Amino acid sequence: MALRHHVTARQTRLAVELRRLREAAGLTSREAAILLGANPAQISQIEAGLAGVSEKRLRRLTAQYACTDEAFSDALAAMATERIRGWWEQYRGLLPTPFLDLAELEHHATFLREVQFLYVPGPLQTEDYARAVFAYRVPELSYEDVELRVRHRMHRRVILEGPAPTPYDGVVHEAALRIMVGDRATSRAQLTHLLDLSEAHHVTLSVIPFDLEGFAGATSAMTYAGGRVPKLDTVVRDAPQGAAFIDSEAQLDAYRTLFRKVEAVSLGAKRSRDFIHRLAKEL
Repeated sequence: MALRHHVTARQTRLAVELRRLREAAGLTSREAAILLGANPAQISQIEAGLAGVSEKRLRRLTAQYACTDEAFSDALAAMATERIRGWWEQYRGLLPTPFLDLAELEHHATFLREVQFLYVPGPLQTEDYARAVFAYRVPELSYEDVELRVRHRMHRRVILEGPAPTPYDGVVHEAALRIMVGDRATSRAQLTHLLDLSEAHHVTLSVIPFDLEGFAGATSAMTYAGGRVPKLDTVVRDAPQGAAFIDSEAQLDAYRTLFRKVEAVSLGAKRSRDFIHRLAKEL
């Protein structure tokens, strides 16, 4: 089987989970290969995401690794047999890989939770707002590169505005709503767009106001994507080298707790809509 030229974050995640199961079972890659009737190089390629694995082989592996979580095994089998070429693939070679990986993650998410403090979350941005964000980049992007990123960001909105929208819970700090990333008209239009989205049954938007006492969670920005089972949840955080994808069970549990804490101190849905409406009127 030919090795993959491009390994996506989702393919990497499947590979990581298979390696974790093997290591938890106390097996070496050579021992796993013998049980599968393969060679160690094939196991290494599968665990690096460079080679796919059939459902039949995957289920043999999970059985050999004594995985008793049937729902987890089913979720891994679904990942292994996917043949989706999503809309984001049209950007391969044109945008950095993390742009594509994030879009793929959002596409497969069973729910999304987001916390942002300085910017309106990407899937909630208007075209002009997104353009202002990318135009401010250093080193400066060309006009063509800015427009390419804007188109990609607008395409991501399908998770909220498409025919099968994803349940979305967003927590946004007042700072992100008040900072005029673009001009006054852009900011007003962005707030109006947030109000429109907040009326959707699948969107919950909450605001953390400046005057909230005792809030020290300003480093809690994250995107939390639900997997088919909780073990396959993923957290995305900004990092100097680009987006960081976090998937260890201990870290996921910490971020679940962190989201609950941030959400608990935010304004409720109705109070948040009233808050955003007042800000829009001030503009």
